Amino acid sequence: DPLPPPLPKKQLQRAESLPAPAPSQRCHDEPEPGAGSILYSIPAGQGAPPRDRPSKKPLRKSQSLGEPLATSSPQKVPSGSLKELTFGTGDGELGQLLESPAGVSGVVLGCQEASLARLSALLQEELLGPEERQQLLEAELGGKRWAALGVLDPQPCCQSGDAWYFRVGFTFQHSQLQLAAKVPKPCCSSLGMQSSLGTHCSIQRRLGRFTDRLPRELVLPGIPGAQSQGPSREDPACPAPQPVLPVLLCAEVPQQTLAEFVKGSHALHRSSPGHYERLGCLLLLQLCMGLEHLREQNVVQGDLCPENLLLVQCPCPPQRQKELLGLSLPRLLISSFFKVQEKQRPCSSSQELDWSQALAAPSPPTAAELNLGRLIYQILHVDISLEDIFSFRSKRLPEIPSLSIYSVGLKRLASLLLHRDPHQRVSILQARAILQVLLWGPRQELFARSRKSLELLQSWLQVKRALLLLRFAENSVGAGVSPGLEEWLCCQYFQGVTEHSLFQVTQVLYA
Repeated sequence: DPLPPPLPKKQLQRAESLPAPAPSQRCHDEPEPGAGSILYSIPAGQGAPPRDRPSKKPLRKSQSLGEPLATSSPQKVPSGSLKELTFGTGDGELGQLLESPAGVSGVVLGCQEASLARLSALLQEELLGPEERQQLLEAELGGKRWAALGVLDPQPCCQSGDAWYFRVGFTFQHSQLQLAAKVPKPCCSSLGMQSSLGTHCSIQRRLGRFTDRLPRELVLPGIPGAQSQGPSREDPACPAPQPVLPVLLCAEVPQQTLAEFVKGSHALHRSSPGHYERLGCLLLLQLCMGLEHLREQNVVQGDLCPENLLLVQCPCPPQRQKELLGLSLPRLLISSFFKVQEKQRPCSSSQELDWSQALAAPSPPTAAELNLGRLIYQILHVDISLEDIFSFRSKRLPEIPSLSIYSVGLKRLASLLLHRDPHQRVSILQARAILQVLLWGPRQELFARSRKSLELLQSWLQVKRALLLLRFAENSVGAGVSPGLEEWLCCQYFQGVTEHSLFQVTQVLYA
């Protein structure tokens, strides 16, 4: 036929050249809910029909102009060309980008991703401080001892399961800084491993290390003869000498441990369950991110218990000082990375001792997952014992009351982390993904009207990224609210998540 094909046929040919989702086929191929393997990302392009098979789904405008489902599609604008794109970019360069196959939609979506990456980097620098300044401070503290530091409080500001922390002052670049001096308890063998862990928001950062006699005014609770007690009994005129101990200087000054926070938050949990359990999700998310970083560094954390997890209060902008007391999000720091010669914390019962021995010996690869599952119960103020962990038969785990929209999801995550079969337990990486979906969606009501598909999840991601950037713009001008730790965690999520990983996570979480 010499005549050109009609318009519908031409559109169909274009749809054939684009990868389209096949959710119904994938649903039949999914493993059973609860299996740890189903949270891993689907390779890009999987789930799309072959190019020589026409798609039965109508072509959407956003699908033809915007970012395609497969990350390897030639329609995607190269991210490198968008990193330097700003409002002041010349129209000539903009015109070249608009003539690309991706069109306007592809340019806008690419700019959103690049903007989220820049915002995430800026927020991280705001939380941790400029890396160059931290390196200069670390060099300045080299060789310094107690004589170069000013003790701001003789009492510990925080006591973890393995160390005491004291607030000290240090003058650096004409300003007075506040640091934490970490004094290990006698049961701890070494602090050296902490020097090579890299910089991470959830990992305690070492700035200096020295061994020196403690200042006389410092008080070490619970250690007879190792604190300022005035004159000795033998010779009232001769004060008892202070011990010589290693000291680690840390950038973050902890206020309390996670154990202390949980113990003091019963009333908050009852009065504001939604706020408290969201706060619990954010703390658990920080812990998962820190554990992932440690595994990348081939480092095994020490005793992963609430007593060894530190909370550091983030700087509170003036606009947020009117928030309810106790609802601000602190940074969570993993502080234990070294071998322990003996039990770090007293065992409250023989069952508690059995718990520590069980985690120390039989299955080290899953110790972090089991501890994380137990932490969920502890944060939610639900008692859980060793028998509950290792002897339950599907319904023997303690019941978690449904107090907020986060309760059911946390209960589901705890059951996956504490699965009796080690091969069916979800990993720390998978737990992080579940917590992110609990916090920022997609929620189950998204699938109430439309069947879950890669196309739906991709559209949801594109809209949420745009709305997130609009929120940043509106808050910076209208409400005047400065972004903080939660906004950085949110940026981290939407910067790296894909519709494929969302399909997997929601399949497990909402099973």
